Amino acid sequence: MDEAPPPQRTSPSSSLLVNLRAELMRMVPFSEMTPAHVNEFVAGSTQAYFAPDEVVLDPAMGAVKSLYCIRQGSVTGRRGLAELSGAFEYGAGDLFPVSAMLAGRAVTATYTANEDTFCLMLPAETALRLATVSPPFADFLNQRVMHFLALSRRALQAAWSSQTLADQSLEARLASRPRKRTLACTAAMPLAEALSQMHERRVGSVVVVDDSETPQGILTRHDILGRVTLPQLPLSTPISAVMSTPVHTLTVEHTLQDAALLMSRHGLRHVPVTEQGRLVSIVSERDLFAHQRLSLKQLSTQLRTAPDQATLQQLAVQIRHFASNLLGQGVQARQLTELISDLNDVLTARLVELLAKQRGLDLSRACWLSFGSEGRGEQTVATDQDNGLVFTSDEPENDRPLWLALGEDVNAALDACGFPLCKGRVMASNPACCLTVDEWQRRFSHWIEHGAPEDLLNASIYFDLRPLCGNTALAQPLREILLREPPRVPRFLKQLADNALRTSPPLSWRGALETRDVEGRAMLDLKLQGTAMFVDAARLYALAHGLPALGTRARLAAAAPLMRVAAQESEAWISGFEFLQMLRLQVQIGADGPPAANPNLIDISVLNDIDRRVLKETMRIARRLQQRIELDYRR
Repeated sequence: MDEAPPPQRTSPSSSLLVNLRAELMRMVPFSEMTPAHVNEFVAGSTQAYFAPDEVVLDPAMGAVKSLYCIRQGSVTGRRGLAELSGAFEYGAGDLFPVSAMLAGRAVTATYTANEDTFCLMLPAETALRLATVSPPFADFLNQRVMHFLALSRRALQAAWSSQTLADQSLEARLASRPRKRTLACTAAMPLAEALSQMHERRVGSVVVVDDSETPQGILTRHDILGRVTLPQLPLSTPISAVMSTPVHTLTVEHTLQDAALLMSRHGLRHVPVTEQGRLVSIVSERDLFAHQRLSLKQLSTQLRTAPDQATLQQLAVQIRHFASNLLGQGVQARQLTELISDLNDVLTARLVELLAKQRGLDLSRACWLSFGSEGRGEQTVATDQDNGLVFTSDEPENDRPLWLALGEDVNAALDACGFPLCKGRVMASNPACCLTVDEWQRRFSHWIEHGAPEDLLNASIYFDLRPLCGNTALAQPLREILLREPPRVPRFLKQLADNALRTSPPLSWRGALETRDVEGRAMLDLKLQGTAMFVDAARLYALAHGLPALGTRARLAAAAPLMRVAAQESEAWISGFEFLQMLRLQVQIGADGPPAANPNLIDISVLNDIDRRVLKETMRIARRLQQRIELDYRR
């Protein structure tokens, strides 16, 4: 067989240089570089043509001498001796092979043109020199995936933004916020003086501190009517008689997200901030949502005090509007799903409370359980029910019908609020999900000790168990089983691993995204073919190591050091999962949503160039994560 001719290489003409610069500056990272640095990239490059099926690079070629930028066509890197992550397709605008070029080594995969392909080839020494003078270029080469994720978040915010969030991400630490001159006083200060100072400084609260400036209590403007005015207390009364105590505080190391959740969970408007125990500032709801039309505190309070089911149905719609506003303001996936889950928790707890009262049931004898995404605190806007009941009784068969009836009431009410009934019947209205503590313990022990693969496939959702309301202590023995038993049963862990590997990332043999036709659109299931792969892996490693964490992000972060995984790899797992979560939220909240039958389907043709690249890279990350599971549990 005759050898293939070498690729045709040409130096760009002056007119082509101008066109190439304009072309490149529409793509990342060139769009963030100065024109002079883009000129340097173009002027230093040669253009090469590769025919279909022609090898562009392979390990036998030795150390990489050039950085390739695809102008037209596509290239697939296929698995070699040292390449374990499978095939991966590079398209127009992609740079490769970045890692090999930076390390000055040969590639470990064979790169082949899939079609007529034109590449700009920049000598490695020129690329490295350019990286020393162009920070955007250097950042892109060193953190390609993270860079794309940041750009994706920025593009999403720009596309959805209808109003502006205060001035920082909810991930910002409270230490990064300007410190407020907080009004503070001693416990002995008379009300007259405290109220006078609040009026003069036009603030909504006063924090009571001891001699070491440690917060002891708080009095807010909203407390005054019920605690001072209506009881007609004399203004000589010390503030200690009417302050709220104990006071909920946060430290400067906490985030704005922590403050938002604390306010929602406890119905607060102001939270004192401490540093080494001393009061240094205060954060208010207004600080978090200065331009938010729909108040988190207001919505949370309305849910907690809703008088009936009809009111809760109306408020459930407001939760979705609230989520839409936050998405437009740039709130990221983890914070958004936490806030949605928290508000859904409040709604569910209120329903349970109202309906239990109607039936005359004592909630100190039972606990409402959350499973699945609600148990993990990762609910999106379109989510069905996964719940159960644990109750205490000396005569379970006599009492069970009472709790099953409550379960039926709550499940029906949640369905009316927009949370569809679980198709797998993982609901408190199902006798299999309405059990005593002993019955639940036996069920969990059976799954762990003797469960068949199909049993565990259906049961894994229960392993994200979280008590929601009622007597939450009843759930503690169940959590203890999940922390204690799985690490000592290898068969159970292997079966979980087998289940986690049932679905493969939607990448073709050449590394391109694989979709399926749905109503004439090229669709991909962001849950089944996306987040579920990360959720299953995180659950497996958390149970294997006896970790109490429930959220996927927290599980992956906690398991990685125990698995001796490099921080960069575990950060990629987490970033990939959260990118998929954000896409799910974007699809579910968007006006042109997915088919009603499946709210997790996305038409990849509507994605911008950046999101398509990140989605493909995320699937590659999922594939590497699954390969780690195979190595750990299928040897």
